[in-house]
Amino acid sequence: MFAVLVAAARGATVTSPKEHFGFSIGDDRQLATWTQTEAYFKKLAAESDRLKLVEIGTTEEGRQQYMLVCSSPDNLKNVERYRLAAQKLARAEGLTDDEARALAKDSKPIVWIDGGLHATETVGTHQLIETVWLFASRNDPETLRILDNVVILFG
Repeated sequence: MFAVLVAAARGATVTSPKEHFGFSIGDDRQLATWTQTEAYFKKLAAESDRLKLVEIGTTEEGRQQYMLVCSSPDNLKNVERYRLAAQKLARAEGLTDDEARALAKDSKPIVWIDGGLHATETVGTHQLIETVWLFASRNDPETLRILDNVVILFG
């Protein structure tokens, strides 16, 4: 019974792509616009304790560009610490081997999943929508293990 309560608490119900867009991702002749996608990502970030929406700059067209940070709620509380550790490890300036090992042991891997760049590349954005929703909504052991052990950046 306790495991069921923990699983229920970890993944609150979030809006599915079909509920938001009116079609399932991958349906024939159906494409989400950037405006719809932006609204969906904002909605998911508000609904899920596994997501944090971060502004990362402005597009060439002057639109705000976002990234979704996805992980367990505990990891999201420490995400700045993990970012700094990853930065130190990547640069490796002035780190001893022992210091690098300690940083790696006390941190989380950070993975970037990109949604594409060009307007004609629709699959990348659509896979991003579906993948973000799956990580925000699923409570199976594998999804929860990934969320506990990795920080994913969706952009």
